[in-house]
Amino acid sequence: MTRGRRREHYQWNMDILGVPEVTAEAELISSIVTFFKRIGITASDVGFRVSSRKLLQEVLRCYSIPENLFGKVCIIIDKIEKVPIDEIKRELKSNGLSEEAIKELLQILSIKSLMKLEEKLGGACEAIADLKKLFSLAEEFGYSEWIQFDASIVRGLAYYTGIVFEGFDREGRLRAICGGGRYDRLLSTFGGDDIPACGFGFGDAVIVELLKEKGLLPELSLEVDNIVCALDDDLQGVAARVATLLRDKGQRVDLVLESKPLRWVFKRAARIHAQRLILVGTTEWQNGMVSVKILSSSEQYEIKLDELE
Repeated sequence: MTRGRRREHYQWNMDILGVPEVTAEAELISSIVTFFKRIGITASDVGFRVSSRKLLQEVLRCYSIPENLFGKVCIIIDKIEKVPIDEIKRELKSNGLSEEAIKELLQILSIKSLMKLEEKLGGACEAIADLKKLFSLAEEFGYSEWIQFDASIVRGLAYYTGIVFEGFDREGRLRAICGGGRYDRLLSTFGGDDIPACGFGFGDAVIVELLKEKGLLPELSLEVDNIVCALDDDLQGVAARVATLLRDKGQRVDLVLESKPLRWVFKRAARIHAQRLILVGTTEWQNGMVSVKILSSSEQYEIKLDELE
């Protein structure tokens, strides 16, 4: 439990299945940028660090590091900004990496320029080709100022197979805002057939903190037109019918789903700023009527269900 990290949160997920080209990752990042723009966040507030898991695979392959260690190395590297570098080195060494391999790996992970990386690994590297394509597409999409290359971004989850990215606040005071990447071999883990796939997760916790800082968090009060309540358990079905009738007319309705005392119902109505309270009582319903109370004026009347507007 820290700032921007809660025990539970709401999350926006977006995934693209069946597209092996980098156009899918470019579209995902474009979707997040579009969201940021619509809520008033700019490229000076937020950016995306982008890299590829294939870079790490290339380095490990050069030093004959077993493929089964790849996931563990990713988890260690993902902590590179969170723990001292000596601890990172110690963990890598304890997992079987040589001093030379660790030195080379950390040197590559410190590179922040795609051009310098290409000089280091050569233009034939598949990861570099993917990243160059992504940055070219970012120009076409119009969000090149939002993204930057950072070889140290690997994401901690073991299932990523290609490009990975994280959204971050430029001032560096918050955790990652969102993150994702390509996971072409994930579906077979759950018994399905592998197909090209990529996606991201975007929790509400960090972005809410950022919006608060920027003064952009809107105050949205809960407001409904009607609160509908059955005064007898046997009339719950009728209350549901009343709620459906009003919803079909385009009204916002909060239906009380449990048997609650009227005091609770009135408090609930005040809390959600309901305009009317509609009570379904035994006596009224025997005559095909319901009781309506206008909460702002306390006016109360009975009306036939088919006349209720």
